[in-house]
Amino acid sequence: MRLVIARCTVDYQGRLAAHLPEAIRLIMVKADGCVAIHADGGAYKPLNWMNAPNKLSEDGDTWTVTNPAQESLTITVHEIISDSDHDLGIDPGLVKDGVEAHLQELLAADPTTLGDELELVRREYPTDIGPVDLLCRDAEGTAVAVEVKRRGEIDGVEQLARYLERLERDPILRGVKGVFAAQVVKPQARVLAESRGIRWVEIDYDALRGIERPQMRLF
Repeated sequence: MRLVIARCTVDYQGRLAAHLPEAIRLIMVKADGCVAIHADGGAYKPLNWMNAPNKLSEDGDTWTVTNPAQESLTITVHEIISDSDHDLGIDPGLVKDGVEAHLQELLAADPTTLGDELELVRREYPTDIGPVDLLCRDAEGTAVAVEVKRRGEIDGVEQLARYLERLERDPILRGVKGVFAAQVVKPQARVLAESRGIRWVEIDYDALRGIERPQMRLF
């Protein structure tokens, strides 16, 4: 991974146009070609980015990132403060906690729990930005991507939205729907999901495991 701290301006051209005025920022270039520009704030989300597959070319102080979708990211470097490379090695990937992993396993065994008469196509369906938990087909044959979480937060909805964007580029999967499944879906996550056209479902983990809830009895 290459990490560059530089005073720069950034221009994006694609589905829309965006401009970042001159400021000091972190430019992150990953080994897979992903390029992200970060400010010193705003949590994890970059100000602008370009996902792989990309082509990065440097011509003096001008860096140009292009992709097959004819999008471009132009970074004009005015001053480099730090430029370093780091070999992070092979990442083992995300290890889900026990409940989340088991939820995914149980839903894969019976995706009809999520409605729409879903039929599993594959678990951990690969995309170029990470695997989708479950890829299914509904009764009409439409592809459905399912993201499974123990707690449904805004970040999980954003993650699924990114997967849907990548899957939509595949003509075989085009028209793909999204389902966000969790034991508890937070109100903010519900609003965001609905605004993105993503259906959310709350899962009763005990019921899915076939465990009867204890009931108060007189005898």
